[in-house]
Amino acid sequence: MPERLRHPTIYEIYPRSFRDSTGTGEGDLRGVIEKLGHVRDLGADAVWLAPFFVSPLADAGYDIVDHCAVDPRFGTMEDVDALIARAHELDLKVIFDLVFNHTSCEHPDFLASIEGDEDAAARYVWRDAKPDGSPPNNWLSFFGEGAWSWNHKRRQYYFHQFLTCQPSLDLRHEAVRVGHRKTVEFWVARGVDGFRMDAITSYLFDESLKDNPPAAPEVRAKVTGEPFNPYTFQDHVYDMLPGDGAAFGETVRDWAGPDIWIMGENNSGNRAIEMSLDFTREGRLDAAYALRLASIADGPQGYADTIAALDGRWIAPWWFSNHDGARHVSTLGDESAASAKFFALLLSVLPGTILIYQGEELGLPQPDLVKDVVSDPHDLLYWPDGPGRSGARVPIPWFEDEPHRGFSTAEPWLPMDWGRGLSVAAQEGDPQSVLSFYRVVLRLRRELGLAHAVRVDPEAAGDALTLRIELGEARYVAIFNFGEAPIAAGEGEILAETGRVDDRLPRWGGILRRG
Repeated sequence: MPERLRHPTIYEIYPRSFRDSTGTGEGDLRGVIEKLGHVRDLGADAVWLAPFFVSPLADAGYDIVDHCAVDPRFGTMEDVDALIARAHELDLKVIFDLVFNHTSCEHPDFLASIEGDEDAAARYVWRDAKPDGSPPNNWLSFFGEGAWSWNHKRRQYYFHQFLTCQPSLDLRHEAVRVGHRKTVEFWVARGVDGFRMDAITSYLFDESLKDNPPAAPEVRAKVTGEPFNPYTFQDHVYDMLPGDGAAFGETVRDWAGPDIWIMGENNSGNRAIEMSLDFTREGRLDAAYALRLASIADGPQGYADTIAALDGRWIAPWWFSNHDGARHVSTLGDESAASAKFFALLLSVLPGTILIYQGEELGLPQPDLVKDVVSDPHDLLYWPDGPGRSGARVPIPWFEDEPHRGFSTAEPWLPMDWGRGLSVAAQEGDPQSVLSFYRVVLRLRRELGLAHAVRVDPEAAGDALTLRIELGEARYVAIFNFGEAPIAAGEGEILAETGRVDDRLPRWGGILRRG
């Protein structure tokens, strides 16, 4: 990517919930093409598309049968080509997912391995039971259940770090690597500009299958997952070897070439910054976002500590929402437009790459869904206290008064019960809307070059966060109030603000000034 896109603003699209162009109730690639202008007008540099490959959709498309084919529900390969071409016309780069940790249990190789094909079996992680019939070790899946499932036909356990329908691949196996290389080269040849590598910290594991030790309290507090999820009870030192996975990132870089922008998803919560730095060493990935960066619930101090730990190495993208968890306007904010604008301004001044999830530019809250309409396995496992993935995937409201808010002419695959005023059309012409505010602050981010800050000095004082930003000769100060009591709004030319009353910032007040 060009130098100005070294730290891009990336807009994530979950195609199934973005726009339905065919009247099926599910979004598709043609629907994405129709609405790419919205992404361009917002101020994004690139679009990241969640998987649209052939899949049973047991886990939102992250259970893939064919990584180089389009699932018919989303469209055709011609639609992919048209999408890439249209994005490039709009000066948007295109990023696709690489899901290299596992396949669907319906993948031909996995089915063949069950039937006794040993070449196919070697691509996965099959192991014998212990003498007492129990699994090979104590490893747990990311969802908190056992990471080993018994197959009575093969009479062995297979390893899966996620759902039982997502058998893990053995990335040390040459045939697996050859297949992955073909996937990378296939999409690069079709014009893709970048990749997001799913779950990179889970790629490799200790081959001796040692038990994970219990997590010490300070480790458990940082392990990615809900506190009631047994996964957080273990220190995951043997079921994931991030250092080895980082080296594999270098291999993927070689396959893709130097001009392809590559970002990894780092789910090593208790070693997040350390691992992201390792994944982005010279010759590896361009960025590695940590799941924990979106979970900074301890307010200003959390942001200050993270910025200080990065110490000018802006390799860990910032984000508040994505397709895998409840929307941040509800979890971090109070569902008001004020809190939506507050987090928009905060995101826009943070250094490095930022990720925006479809609908957050509208201030969409997390919908309340009844169990009968939810199909996500993680949500159902811990219902009603799961991560809220289904709610985050409720389709986008494009219009106020059209059927199904302009998303589809048919009944949507998830119910849309959005309040008035949240649609794109309702906010389009309103200068006070959340959408208009996002456009303003993202334009400033690009014009001022805030993503490329030379230095950011954070200061946390109670409920106040102050960021002093250096960019060449330019100096900027951003102040944010996370608390109830008003704080001083500082001095200097105001470039962007939300919530200021005279010279004070109330709760959800933020301001960007020249320093």
